[in-house]
Amino acid sequence: MSVAQLQGQVAVVTGASQGIGQAIVSALTLEGVDVVMCSRSRDGLSEAVANVRNASRTDRRQGRVESFAADVRDPSQMDSLMASAVKTFGRLDILVNNAGVGRFQPLAELSVEDWRTVIETNLSGVFFACHAAISRLRDGGGGWIINVSSLAGQHPFPGGAAYCASKAGLDALSEVLMQELRDDDIRVSCVAPGSVDTRFGGANAGSSATWKLDRNDVAQVVLELLNHHPRSLPSRVEIRPSRPRK
Repeated sequence: MSVAQLQGQVAVVTGASQGIGQAIVSALTLEGVDVVMCSRSRDGLSEAVANVRNASRTDRRQGRVESFAADVRDPSQMDSLMASAVKTFGRLDILVNNAGVGRFQPLAELSVEDWRTVIETNLSGVFFACHAAISRLRDGGGGWIINVSSLAGQHPFPGGAAYCASKAGLDALSEVLMQELRDDDIRVSCVAPGSVDTRFGGANAGSSATWKLDRNDVAQVVLELLNHHPRSLPSRVEIRPSRPRK
């Protein structure tokens, strides 16, 4: 699929109101993809939609963007999200599962509520979104599912019990989906970034770290995946800072 062929495709991106998710939406719409942005925050979505629409270009048709407030932890809301995308834009071609949360404490100090929040968002939320999207992708003749994981899934660290477990589970889920859906012309890939300069995990908005990845680095990888020839399936892509903090 070339960039030209991306024009007119329809995508759903979860966790789209800020950070990596908003960067992915911007990259897609600039290549002519119509996108439904999903987040729990209605206010955050309104601001994000305005930001994406303001980032226009004149050399090709910019994709349309709409918002849908939903919680990935609720399977009925995920089904409504996918149905809305098809109703609004006529089809579904791409699902980017980016919604994620982090709670970083030693396991003995981690509350049951925080454990459930992380697992239900980062892992069960992807299951619910994929479960709702697969039939719609099949109806359209195929497409892409891209799951945003983390290097933490393969490289666990102290204080990351819930987060690392959720991403390890997501890595396994992505591998299973890739094998199950390839004959339906639905390609599944897992993108695993290292440290990204966002406010994820409670980082302060002004605490920029120049050694970290930029959110647009991850968005670029997503766009490059979508432009791979149909015979090619990069099922897992790891992206890390070139010169990490020592």
